[in-house]
Amino acid sequence: MKDWKAWRKRERERIIAERLAIASAHNQRWSTAISSLLQQGFPNLRKKKIGLYWPFRGEYDPRPAAHDFMAAGAVLALPEVVGKNKPMHFREWWPDAPMCLGAYDIPVPHETRCIQPDVLIVPMVGFDQKGYRLGYGSGYYDRTLATFSVCPMTIGVAFEMQRLENVHPQLHDIAMHYVITEMGIFQAGRELLQQIPAELCAKNNAVV
Repeated sequence: MKDWKAWRKRERERIIAERLAIASAHNQRWSTAISSLLQQGFPNLRKKKIGLYWPFRGEYDPRPAAHDFMAAGAVLALPEVVGKNKPMHFREWWPDAPMCLGAYDIPVPHETRCIQPDVLIVPMVGFDQKGYRLGYGSGYYDRTLATFSVCPMTIGVAFEMQRLENVHPQLHDIAMHYVITEMGIFQAGRELLQQIPAELCAKNNAVV
C-alpha cells in the first residue's frame, strides 16, 4: 500500500470513535474476560517486571490484573514519554505511588526508579492477523522495544472489534508475541495468529 499513513490515520480515528461508543457494561465485561485470560494463561507474570499502561480513550484497563500479579511478587512499571522521537522510560508503579501528569495528560509515576520490563502489556488501537499493532501513530513502543538489550515478551491487549485484516506493517513495526481479546489468547508465529487454550499458554509460561 502506497499511502499507508493516510489509511492508518483513517482506521485509527474510526476504531477509537467506535471504542469510545462502546457501552460501559460491554467494556467492563470484555475487560474482565481479558484480565481472567491474562491471569490464567501467564502465571509466570507473578515473578516478572511488568510494563503496563494507564488506560486511555476507552482502552482495556490492565491495572486490576496487574494488582493481582503484584500481590504475588511482580514489579510493575508505567511508561513515561521523555521527548518526541525518543524511547520511553518505564518507571516503577504501585497503587499508592506518587503520580504526575505526563504527555497527553496521562498519569505517570513521579521520579520513581526506572526499570527494564521482562514483559510488556501493550495497548493497541488495532491489530492484524499476524500480530502487528496499530498504535496512536507516534511510534513510541516500536522505538522503545528496539533499544532493549533483551526483547521482553509482548502481550498486546484489545477488544475483538479492533481486529483488522492487515495493518500494512513497515520495517520498523514489531509484532506482538501474544494478543489477548475477550475471545481468547492468540499466539503469533510465522503465519497468522493462532488461538491457543489458556491451559496450554499457562504450560508454556509456567513459573520457573
